[in-house]
Amino acid sequence: MTKIKVENVTKIFGKHINSALKLVEQKKNKTEILKQTGATIGVYDASFSVNEGEIFVIMGLSGSGKSTLVRLLNHLIEPTSGSIYIDGENISKMNKQQLRAIRREKMSMVFQNFGLFPQRTVLANTEYGLEVRGIPKEERTKKAEAALDNAGLLPYKDQLPSQLSGGMQQRVGLARALANDPDILLMDEAFSALDPLIRKDMQDELLDLQQKVRKTIIFITHDLNEALRIGDRIALMKDGKIIQIGTGEEILTNPANDYVRTFLEDVDRSKVLTVENAMIRPISVNVEIDGPKVALKRMREEEVSVLLAIDKNREFKGYITADDALEAAKRGEKNVDSILKTDMESVTPDMLIQDVLGIISESSIPLAVVKENKLVGVLIKGVVIQSLASDTEEVTSNE
Repeated sequence: MTKIKVENVTKIFGKHINSALKLVEQKKNKTEILKQTGATIGVYDASFSVNEGEIFVIMGLSGSGKSTLVRLLNHLIEPTSGSIYIDGENISKMNKQQLRAIRREKMSMVFQNFGLFPQRTVLANTEYGLEVRGIPKEERTKKAEAALDNAGLLPYKDQLPSQLSGGMQQRVGLARALANDPDILLMDEAFSALDPLIRKDMQDELLDLQQKVRKTIIFITHDLNEALRIGDRIALMKDGKIIQIGTGEEILTNPANDYVRTFLEDVDRSKVLTVENAMIRPISVNVEIDGPKVALKRMREEEVSVLLAIDKNREFKGYITADDALEAAKRGEKNVDSILKTDMESVTPDMLIQDVLGIISESSIPLAVVKENKLVGVLIKGVVIQSLASDTEEVTSNE
C-alpha cells in the first residue's frame, strides 16, 4: 500500500521564482536556470511513491537536494509546485493546525546531531515528543520505557546524554522518535556523524528494529554503501533531480546513465548482488530417463564436462562427470545411477554473493542453485568473478 506519494514537486529558492518555474517546465537544467534567473533549484520536478513499511533511501552528494526533499515531506518548507500525499491526503492543502497534527502524530524525525537536551535524562529525552503532545506522565513514561527497551537502552534511562557514547546517543534519538509511535520515520543523515564501526552497528540495529516495528522510513544519506545496505529501494539525486529509483540490485545491474555508473565505481558489489544475478542456465540430465550416452551427447553439444542431475520434477539430485559417463557407456549401463555424485554444494538464489564467495573459492566444481529443492541455476567461479568486475554487462556465458 502506498504511504507517501510525491507528484511533480519542485522547490525554488531566491527571486524570480515564477520565471524559474517556467524554465523547469521547459526542462532547462539547474545551471541554466540559475544563470538566467538567479534562482536556485532545491528540488526539480520530483515524483515517486513510498510503500508502507518500506525503507526508502534518498541519496546523493552535497547539494543534490536530498535534505530539502525530506523537509518538503513534512512541510517544514513549502513546495513551489507539485503535491505531496500522506495516506492519500494532500498535505500541501492542509492548514497549520492539521500540519502540526501530522508532524506530531504521523511523523517523527531523527537528526544527524542527535538533538538531545543535555540537561534531561535519557528517559526524559525519550518522553519529550509525548510531553509536547500532552500525553499524561504515567502513559508517556510507559511508552518511552518501551521504546528504550526496544533499543536496548532501558538500563541507561536515568543517565544524561553526556554520559553516553555517540552511538548510544543516536539510539536515544531513535527511541525518542519511535516512542511517539509514528507511521513515518524521517532520518536525515542520522548516522553520518558516527565513526565507521558504530555506524555499521547502528545500521544493523535499525534493520533489526524495523523487523519489529515495520515503520515507513525515509532515510537520507550521501553514502552509497549505507544506502545499499539498508534500503529496500533507493532514489539517487543530482542537482535537485531524481536520476534513478530502484532496488540496490536494479541500480547496480542497470545504471540509468554515466553519472550513476560513475557513482557506483567504488561499491563492493558482492554485498549487494545476489546469486540470482550471477547464476547461469543449468545443463542437466534427468536421472529417471537419461542414460550415459545421452549425457555424453549433451555434454558435447553444450561443450561442458559436468551435468547437473535432476528428476522429472526438476529436484536436484547431484551431478555426473564426462569421465564417469564415458566409462559407464563402455560398460553398457543404461542409467546414470552408478555414476551419480552428490557432493556438490547448493545455494539459494537470494543469497548474497559475499556469503558464497568462500564456498565457491574452495570448490573445484560449480555450485547448484536450488529453490524449494528444484534446480534453477548453476554458479560458476569465473562467472561470479566476471559479475563482480562488470558494472553493466549481463553474464550470459557458461565458460
